[in-house]
Amino acid sequence: MQPLRPETVPRSWEHFPHQADIGVRGIGATKETAFERAAQALTAVITDPESVAPTQSVPIVCEAPDDELLLVDWLNALVYEMATRKMLFSRFNVHFNDHSLHATAWGEPIEVARHQPAVEVKGATYTELSVKQDERGRWVVQCVVDV
Repeated sequence: MQPLRPETVPRSWEHFPHQADIGVRGIGATKETAFERAAQALTAVITDPESVAPTQSVPIVCEAPDDELLLVDWLNALVYEMATRKMLFSRFNVHFNDHSLHATAWGEPIEVARHQPAVEVKGATYTELSVKQDERGRWVVQCVVDV
């Protein structure tokens, strides 16, 4: 049984259609928050993020010459950690230092019966890749992930 989500809580991540793959988008008041929410959207491609208990932490460090490439590296680092550790993540803490990202992802080992993974994400791509502020000053980060 999935927990009920109050209708008053705005969702700050979303999916967008893209042929056979799926786009992930994170939206936040800061770039850090937008990257964290893109990671939540990545998890939501696989399972309900609220079904994943944040019991184990995994440190992640990425470096890239610009924010767009850093987003792809961040999401691909999460895909790698999910695959090699056989984990799912539901909570993220991201900090930037120039063009490096220092993060912690919290999650738990995959339990197929409980998490019911829908697909396996193979990786983040450069398709629809964007890291920018919108007209309201919010950070919007996105790309398509290969499933």
